[in-house]
Amino acid sequence: MSVVTHDVHGPHVPVRLDVERWATCRIRRKVLAVVHTVTAGQRLLEAIRLLEGDCRIQLFFTSAPDVFSNGVAAFLEGLKGLVLPWSQAVQIQFDLALAAGYGSLHELHAPVIVLPHGAGHNKIVPGARRGHLVANRGVYGLSRQRLIRDGVLVPETIVLAHHEELTRLGRECPEALPAAEVVGDPCFDRITVSLACRALYREALRTRAHQRLILACSTWGPHSLLGQRWELLQRLVSELPREKFRVAVLLHPHVWNAHSEWQIRSWLADLARLGLTVVSQDTDWVGALVAADYIVGDHGSVTLYGAMTGVPVLLACLPEADVDSASPMAELSSIAPRLLDDRPLRRQLNRSSAAYQSHRYERVAGRITSEPGQFARKMRALMYRKLRLRPPAARPVTEPARLPFTVRYDEPGSVVS
Repeated sequence: MSVVTHDVHGPHVPVRLDVERWATCRIRRKVLAVVHTVTAGQRLLEAIRLLEGDCRIQLFFTSAPDVFSNGVAAFLEGLKGLVLPWSQAVQIQFDLALAAGYGSLHELHAPVIVLPHGAGHNKIVPGARRGHLVANRGVYGLSRQRLIRDGVLVPETIVLAHHEELTRLGRECPEALPAAEVVGDPCFDRITVSLACRALYREALRTRAHQRLILACSTWGPHSLLGQRWELLQRLVSELPREKFRVAVLLHPHVWNAHSEWQIRSWLADLARLGLTVVSQDTDWVGALVAADYIVGDHGSVTLYGAMTGVPVLLACLPEADVDSASPMAELSSIAPRLLDDRPLRRQLNRSSAAYQSHRYERVAGRITSEPGQFARKMRALMYRKLRLRPPAARPVTEPARLPFTVRYDEPGSVVS
């Protein structure tokens, strides 16, 4: 990890006042990527890559304070970018800052673009604490408590994926409407172009042609699939014949980083020896989603993206009090069957296939974004407009997901990716 710090000679080249004397490339604009969590960092990469090839722009990274910041340092180290300590980042003027979280953004000296870090805005969460009081619950990413600080709107631009989110933002925080811009959803676009590679993703997950792949997706927290129905993983690998089914589990990065990678691998070790495939937290999750024949999930974004893939989505659990009733996730919950404890799993899977109605799932998928295939073009145009630079002539291209890889349990007591 290339951390830029102050020393006796002052800051390193990219942030020196006399940078033109020392820098090899003439840096005209400085952009800061503010990484609150690994999930937020992954979403920011979808925007950051749109600046590739432009030597006029110097990109910096920083880790903002967050309860789920564990894992961010390793994530940034893997990028091999220039990482500024938060204490230094808040003292420097940047031409633009990008974030997919909200904490402490008011401390920055830069116009801030905030992106959603998941599929739209589905979850209702408690507001931020103000002294000893807790503000009313609001839709995460749209609520006034997270967008307004001391009466001032913090982000200069709020990126949305769908025009209908403008209506919801107007209800939650009307003063933020002028800052909203509908750009699209990068994961939606990447899933779309990845569907043609489904056979390759299935092969990477060692799923044979005659097998059906079940992907269990868990978001984080006590109301998630893993938090509510851990025993479901045991049932999936024990009830379903291995010659006909392959079971994989995909966990939200917060699960890995809250409990530690070692602990999650240890907890899943016995199930892995019984046949459970554990998708690595370091892989591209899109490939695993596209490969699935059945998606078993909760109220997380990956479950919602599953509505795009043309296969049944079954809900293991859904905390209705935590889901906005106007959201796409709420609509998905109205059509996706619940996976019940008192009935054989294979029978429930077969029934979900027989009852599957593609047009109902397509309607849900259509609510994820109103700008399908347009994120790269519109997001790049937005960033260059804020930077007051002419964008490169070449049009950005959305690439298919990389092949997924899994956690391997090779020897007793040893785990490798």
